[in-house]
Amino acid sequence: MKRKKSILINVFLIFALTLLIGSIFIGQAQEKKVYINGIDPDFPPFAYVDKDGNPAGFDIEAVNWIAEEMGFEVKHQPTAWDTIIPTLVAKKIDFIASGLSFTEERAKVIAYTKPYWEHKWSLVVRKDSDLNIVTGLSMGHTVGTQRGTTGANWIEDNLINKGVDLKMKVYDTFTLAVEDLLNGRVDSAVQDDTMVKEMLKAKPGIKEVGTWGAGKTYAYGLRKGDDELLKLLNEGLDRLMSSPKWKELIAKYNL
Repeated sequence: MKRKKSILINVFLIFALTLLIGSIFIGQAQEKKVYINGIDPDFPPFAYVDKDGNPAGFDIEAVNWIAEEMGFEVKHQPTAWDTIIPTLVAKKIDFIASGLSFTEERAKVIAYTKPYWEHKWSLVVRKDSDLNIVTGLSMGHTVGTQRGTTGANWIEDNLINKGVDLKMKVYDTFTLAVEDLLNGRVDSAVQDDTMVKEMLKAKPGIKEVGTWGAGKTYAYGLRKGDDELLKLLNEGLDRLMSSPKWKELIAKYNL
C-alpha cells in the first residue's frame, strides 16, 4: 500500500514538474522581441515628445501599429537628430522611424525600408518680410535650419559651397531656428514642408515663401545586414498602407 502511494506521489510530482517546465518554455516562446526606435523629439507631425513627456506623432502611431501587427514590441527613444545615424550604427537604437529622408549618402551607411511619404523643402520668413525664395537664400542673408538635416546639407552643397552670398546658422531643432527668425537673428529658415505646415499654425508671425526639391521621400532606416528587421518593417508598412488605419493616421495628422 505504501509502495503504491509512493508511486502515485512520484507520478504526481513528475506531472507537476512537467507542467511547470512546459509553462516556462511557453512563456519564453511567447516573449516578444523588443526593438528601439530612435526619434527626433521635435519633428511634428511625424515624431515629437508631447506635453506629458510621451513620444507621439504619425510615425510613432504607425510603428506601434506595425509592431502589434507583426508581433514585436517597440520602444521610442528621443535622440539628437545630428547624432541619430551614428547612434544607430553603434547599436544603441535598432531603427529610425522619424521623418528620415532617403539620400544616396546615407544609403552608403544604413539600409532603408520602402518609402512611405513624399516631401520637399520649404523656406519661411517673418510675416512682414519682403524676402522671397531667391532673395531669402542669397544677398548676404542668414538662413537658419536644423543641424544634420537634408535641407542643411543641400544649402551647404548647392549654395554656400558654390559661392552664393549666404550664411547658414544651424540649430538643434527647427523650433529654435524659427524663434531666432522671429527675433531677427536670422532672415529665413528652411525645413521639410511637412514640419513647416505645423509650424505655420503654431507661429503666426512667419509665412512660407516657396518650396523646392519635390520627390524626396521618408523611409525607415536600420543597420545594413539586419535583414530580419527589414523584412518585418517592410511587410508591416505594406499591411499598414493597405489598411484603413493608414488613412486614419493621415487624417488625424492633417497630412
